[in-house]
Amino acid sequence: MKNRESIWLKIIRILLGCLFLFSSFTKAVDPVNFGITMNDYFVSFGMGFLHPLAQFAAICAISCEFILGCMMLFRIKPLLAAWGYLLFMVFFFFLTLWLAVAEYLEVHGIHDFGVVKDCGCFGQAVKMSNLQTFLKNVVIIIPTIIVFIFRKRIPESRLGSWIQWFLIFLFALIAVIFQLHCIRHLPAIDFTDWKKGNDVTSFIEQPAQKDVLFIYKNKADGQEVTLTQDELMAKEDDFYENFDYVDRKDSIIKDIVRAKIDGFNMLDENGADHAFELISKQNDRDLYVLYMHDLSETNLKGVEKAKQLAADCAEKDIDFVAVTNSSEEDIDKFVALNKLDFPVYHNPIDPVKGPFMVRDAVRSNPGIILFNKGFVVDKWAWRDFPATAR
Repeated sequence: MKNRESIWLKIIRILLGCLFLFSSFTKAVDPVNFGITMNDYFVSFGMGFLHPLAQFAAICAISCEFILGCMMLFRIKPLLAAWGYLLFMVFFFFLTLWLAVAEYLEVHGIHDFGVVKDCGCFGQAVKMSNLQTFLKNVVIIIPTIIVFIFRKRIPESRLGSWIQWFLIFLFALIAVIFQLHCIRHLPAIDFTDWKKGNDVTSFIEQPAQKDVLFIYKNKADGQEVTLTQDELMAKEDDFYENFDYVDRKDSIIKDIVRAKIDGFNMLDENGADHAFELISKQNDRDLYVLYMHDLSETNLKGVEKAKQLAADCAEKDIDFVAVTNSSEEDIDKFVALNKLDFPVYHNPIDPVKGPFMVRDAVRSNPGIILFNKGFVVDKWAWRDFPATAR
């Protein structure tokens, strides 16, 4: 008599199928993020030359996970699915074991491996440390092995073999098309700190507020007067003919407020930071910010569309600026080459450690975010840039 699938095996199979579908979905909604994670893996393992393949590798990995999840859930070629699950989980079991050990050695100062701190197994929806990820895989590999051992007891779908192969192809097609849509536009679900509706002022350092008093001496009788900056600005020119500058006294009214995550600046050519001035609750004007994290990889078609929007902003007296992680020298060349007539600010970062806030704020290079009073009002990938300002 042919073995039948027991209820406990069916429960395990369904749970494993749903787990893989959930895991693939959380990454598929933002495949650019997983592409960045794949590139981080390449760099960590000394294979930075594979950078051009990072996004392709991410799409393939997500698609395989989605296909296996569907196969396991709907009993499509279950023998093949069981083998796929086992190979998938064994590979990531040993990978995450190494990452957990390497991170432990780094934390205790034994050796610096440059290990990836976030495996990205659930995208940005669920962030886990390497140790947590390894322990998760320890739990998952047990039912995976059980399903593999009893794989012949899982009844294959009654659909014909060719129909099953067609469904596998269809699963792959759905996964790839969905990811390509999210890459060409923006994530279907935005898990970043810069999503629409978020207050991002906590990521911007607020400078200390100072009270400045100016002391001047009367040339005639030597009597000193103390003036605030506003009072001094209101004086007529003859004031300076009758008074000499003596000194100034600065006092801190409000201490500096450090950013929640340090690393986002908008520096001009003189090193002055305009981030708080532009993106703060005090600024009730609309502000369009063009994000170009790496000028060498910025799509020039998107730059041309941004120039049209910037021109419309200028006509309507709306602020339009750009920010990039590229060097000041690269900025000067890029501005001259593309004839940009709006400010392009520099956000200096460690090229390896980041933090990559300009890159992660909008999954497009270039991309635009619209701010008002420190809130993200809207954001666009370059293919969807609005023709006119709101």
